[in-house]
Amino acid sequence: MRFDWKTCFKIGVSAFLLYLCITYWPSVGGFISKLFGAASPLFIGFSIAYVINIVMTRYEKIFFKKAKKPLAQKIRRPVCIALAFITVAAIIALVVGLVVPQLVSAVQLIISLIPGVANNVISMLSNVEWISDELLSSLSAIDWKSGISQIIGTLTSGIGGVVNVVITTVTSVFSGIVTAILSIIFAVYLLAAKDTLLNQCNRISKSYMNESVYQKLKYVLSVMNQSFRRYIVGQCTEALILGILCLGGMLLFRFPYAPMISALVAFTALIPVAGAYIGAGVGALMILTVSPIKALIFLIFIIVLQQLEGNLIYPKVVGSSIGMPGIWVLAAVTLGGGIFGVLGMLLGVPLAATLYNIIKNDMKKRERSSLKE
Repeated sequence: MRFDWKTCFKIGVSAFLLYLCITYWPSVGGFISKLFGAASPLFIGFSIAYVINIVMTRYEKIFFKKAKKPLAQKIRRPVCIALAFITVAAIIALVVGLVVPQLVSAVQLIISLIPGVANNVISMLSNVEWISDELLSSLSAIDWKSGISQIIGTLTSGIGGVVNVVITTVTSVFSGIVTAILSIIFAVYLLAAKDTLLNQCNRISKSYMNESVYQKLKYVLSVMNQSFRRYIVGQCTEALILGILCLGGMLLFRFPYAPMISALVAFTALIPVAGAYIGAGVGALMILTVSPIKALIFLIFIIVLQQLEGNLIYPKVVGSSIGMPGIWVLAAVTLGGGIFGVLGMLLGVPLAATLYNIIKNDMKKRERSSLKE
């Protein structure tokens, strides 16, 4: 490297900016946090567009595979975008429509049954010799129904007062709605103009990068795109398999709410490893309203099924879809979840697959070069 005045000037400016960032890091960190918060609709919109694009490209291949007429070419992208959004929204609405009403009914039923269960427990305790009569009389004097109502009222109203809770809730809901709307609008724009945007990114990269760096960056992004795309498809396939197995097992053991709970387990299984347990907890709560024994048996069944799915089915299905051995899939989920939580579980596998495939392809290239020599 030649140390001319331009190089020295760049090094000096970089060192000065680094010094400012270190010295005033609270202000810099706050600014970066605000910047990412303001740009959150864009990040969410990009994520939505990436997932919807997988469904959209399927529709484009199915319905417009040989479309050559100008009108068909013109309406091809808008129609496929609409169909993709409708498909994803219909799946989410189906799961929510199946689960939420029954879950609300189950919670209400459990709350209504608590006073009777408490009285039965008190009656059982009255036969225990070492429990004093004063304690039994105190427990019998409790109005369990009003006590539960007070607890629910405290949880819903909050300690800070009804007005503050209402204002906070309305603000959060409104902010969430605005973010969701902006994210969906941004996702639609990305999908509608994805070809133009990709062409612009290629032109900018070629203009401001040398050919070697551009080709390497293009290769890495291509491998990353394939890994994420195959991972999403594999994750959805694995969730569908888990839902079918759960439905078959629940029908075999004659558990109640089999279709609803299986749909919920399949939907929450999109979160790697831990997702099925979330669905299982909600399902056990629903079955509890029918039979506590069946709820316990259901939890045992889900634990066994989840172990089978997590150690055999998941690594095999997702690993084969992204071209990475199952042991590395399991390691990526474990490490990603341990370091970054749920986000690490979601991103750990495709990022590890990207690194794995890049290293694998580089090793094959080096081995071919050594053989030629």
